[in-house]
Amino acid sequence: MPFGHDMVYSLATVVDLVNTSPSTGGEDSLTDLEQLTEFVENRQVSGVGELGEADLGQVRALREALHKVFTAPDQATAVIRLNTLLSGTRITPRLTEHDGHALHVHYFAPGASLGEHLSADLGVALAHLLVEGEWERLRTCSAPDCGHVFVDESRNRSRVYCDSRTCGNRMHVAAYRARRRA
Repeated sequence: MPFGHDMVYSLATVVDLVNTSPSTGGEDSLTDLEQLTEFVENRQVSGVGELGEADLGQVRALREALHKVFTAPDQATAVIRLNTLLSGTRITPRLTEHDGHALHVHYFAPGASLGEHLSADLGVALAHLLVEGEWERLRTCSAPDCGHVFVDESRNRSRVYCDSRTCGNRMHVAAYRARRRA
């Protein structure tokens, strides 16, 4: 993919956030402030103050809106859904260096809530992906018992499983066993 480190990192954060949702076929792993704090720390989200219940509600709503972008039936619908998400965000681009990271762009306004911060940064990352004509890279795992989302970063856009070591391996073993039985 033609994106820099910051963009790839933001897209990975989108994927991690969406995959905390029960909408992806697993359990909800963003049910309380402790889990939200762990997510923020694991994804190294900067500029976050003390988190509250309002933050949890906003991030959970954002997560579902982002999931709808991934599962849009076509690019036009994805654009509408992403524009709706972005329209509720004060986007204020500014250059910054922090925590040992090279100069990069933050898109959220200073003092923004965690939900607005993530909406701006993650929404812009998805917007760049769509602008580059890479909408088809937003995927849902092809394993029948998995609904996780992922961004296909393969050169030829051929990835079909969220994780080749779990879903991919499981499906390949099942296909092998089916061939052996036939």
